Amino acid sequence: MLEKFNQDMIKAMKEKDQLRLTVLRMVKGAMQLESINNKKEMNDELLIDCVSKQIKLRNDSIVEFSKANRVDLVDKNKEEINILEEYLPEQLKEEEIDKILDEVFDIVKPTSAKDMGAIMREVNPKVKGKADMRVVSDKIKERLNSLT
Repeated sequence: MLEKFNQDMIKAMKEKDQLRLTVLRMVKGAMQLESINNKKEMNDELLIDCVSKQIKLRNDSIVEFSKANRVDLVDKNKEEINILEEYLPEQLKEEEIDKILDEVFDIVKPTSAKDMGAIMREVNPKVKGKADMRVVSDKIKERLNSLT
């Protein structure tokens, strides 16, 4: 995936695709910063982490721009998200997320909302980069609330 990312960056330069090039450079910069600060190796996992963070930032921006009625900036951020999503693994369907949560709940056997951390520790490696963690967290909270 990292190789594809680098190839696409070169292709964007050659084709003078400014939007794609800007987005890819932003991700590459974030990867290099993360690599240096946390002594992480430049690999697919780091790429997925950085892309996920960039998508989250843009989703947060879309919410704010929508409040300010800035349709132009909302559209630009959505285009950037579409570019970024090309570098994520295939996203899990809701049924697949529910199945993973069922398995984790069987392992952890939570009794209250205090077990949220233990559940997240089990779920995170299984869904990282493959699902929106906000959605996963909401589903876990909903299940924990139904226990009481």
